[in-house]
Amino acid sequence: MPHGMSWFRLLMGSLYAKIEHWAGFLSWPVNGDGKTWIAGEHVGIEHVLGALAVATVLLLLGLITRISLRRREQSLLPEERLSTRTFMELLVGATYGMMRDIMGAKAARFFLPLIGTCALFILFSNLMGLIPGFSPPTDSLNTTLACAAVVFIATQVFGLVEHGMGYLAHFLGPIRKWYALPLMLMMLAIEVFSHVLVRPGSLSVRLMANMTADHMVLGTFHSLNPFTAFGLPVLVYMLGTLVCVVQTLVFCLLSTTYIAMAIQHEEH
Repeated sequence: MPHGMSWFRLLMGSLYAKIEHWAGFLSWPVNGDGKTWIAGEHVGIEHVLGALAVATVLLLLGLITRISLRRREQSLLPEERLSTRTFMELLVGATYGMMRDIMGAKAARFFLPLIGTCALFILFSNLMGLIPGFSPPTDSLNTTLACAAVVFIATQVFGLVEHGMGYLAHFLGPIRKWYALPLMLMMLAIEVFSHVLVRPGSLSVRLMANMTADHMVLGTFHSLNPFTAFGLPVLVYMLGTLVCVVQTLVFCLLSTTYIAMAIQHEEH
């Protein structure tokens, strides 16, 4: 497939160009001329179409799993072979186990829909980059920052729900006396900077950078045709799959930790 071409662009044809054109009217014009989007280039919609494709696949997998679970006899007994239901059960079970070890069983059950959705979406988005002709939606900062924003909002909202306005006192540090006012103000600045910039940045930028690098490495080895006969692409794909899984794990691990720190009580 030619450079810069993807299955979305190839299959959609002129419709792709029209969608990309109209997407510009929803973008903020950087230079203020109403025509330029980012540094004189059009905003790509590959990550948007990829995210929609991943969401569609997950929806179908969820429906298949739901139908399978409605059959009472089959849902009680494990299947003899790997199926859609067992595959989804493995992913959800692994996510729940990781969350339970960090925040406890009760909180893990409550936040499993949120973290589990992030895990499935990010994992399938990462794996999408392993298919020739597709780019992973997570190699765009727009996608990863949106996921990080959801975690950031959930952290603050459930922190307030759990502690009330006392949650804001956590930003002032452990010493809350009048003589420690300079220290409290310094802790407030550090905590606000950490919550607003560092944490969302650690989730979004790291995931985007790793998936961009992983996709570039795969593309580079695809261009090395003489090495194809020696099985080198197989090793690269194994490494790429490992990167996809590890980056999903790290995102969910940090997200669970941030939420657990927000809802935990001081005596715990």
